[in-house]
Amino acid sequence: MMKYLQIPGSDLKPSNIIMGCMRINNLDKKGAEHLIRTAMEAGVNMFDHADIYGDGYCEEFFAEAVGMNPQVREKMILQSKCGIRKGYYDFSKEHILEAVDGSLKRLHTDYLDVLLLHRPDALMEPEETAEALQTLFDAGKVRYFGVSNHNPAQIELLQQAFGQKLLFNQMQISVAHTPLIDAGMAVNMHTDQAIDRTGSTLEYCRLKGITLQAWSPFQKGFFEGPFLGDMENYPELNRKCQELAEKYQVTPTGIAVAWLTRHPANIQVILGTTQAQRMLDGCAGSQIPLTRPEWYGLYQAAGNMIP
Repeated sequence: MMKYLQIPGSDLKPSNIIMGCMRINNLDKKGAEHLIRTAMEAGVNMFDHADIYGDGYCEEFFAEAVGMNPQVREKMILQSKCGIRKGYYDFSKEHILEAVDGSLKRLHTDYLDVLLLHRPDALMEPEETAEALQTLFDAGKVRYFGVSNHNPAQIELLQQAFGQKLLFNQMQISVAHTPLIDAGMAVNMHTDQAIDRTGSTLEYCRLKGITLQAWSPFQKGFFEGPFLGDMENYPELNRKCQELAEKYQVTPTGIAVAWLTRHPANIQVILGTTQAQRMLDGCAGSQIPLTRPEWYGLYQAAGNMIP
């Protein structure tokens, strides 16, 4: 069964599995409709977009494939992202407003449930960016806001200028990519694992009631390919995933998802697959009750130290 979250500071009740739409344009329209319907029938009600996916075409293709209309729209929580341009990042008011208008047009909707700022803009003027977000809210074009790939200080810099709470932070997380967890596991040790690469983002988000969303939940690095099935580099992790898959009567994909959903931070997992069966396999990990030994065992099998 699918697990649903009550997002603090909102009336949003999304599934803890999100359908990612970055590659949906790799399908034909019939295949895309089947994938979306499969996800929804499995309980997924949140869909993640970005204005740069397919140079915007993925949003348009999604709306066409699902036959977007008011009845369909009310069943969905639509999230999109903006801020990445060709060769640079842009949190200027002009760009944010223009980007959202473009997403709304392509998605055939009057509003986004959630807007995320995609990657930190080093040239961000917090007051200007906050003014853009407030303008979107006041116009009814965006209901809630968050960020993506931001550390605590970057979030605070924007938050101090923006009167509304930022609700989400989308980060790369998988059992084979764990910088969010590693430093906390090896506090005060002379090891590479103890290096804090995130500014304690995981703990910060939990303290602030910010929901983490995990992108690339099957990746072993920055788009270096999936760890599932990689017996050369991750033999023990794959063995443990298979062992637990048999125990819980799911696939290793479900176990990889379960490793994330088991965390008490209530992490949402973004499934960017274009295969309907793989979507179902991932959704099966929504509520698997991994034990502490199982969770830590997977973490260690991925090559991490447990002191």
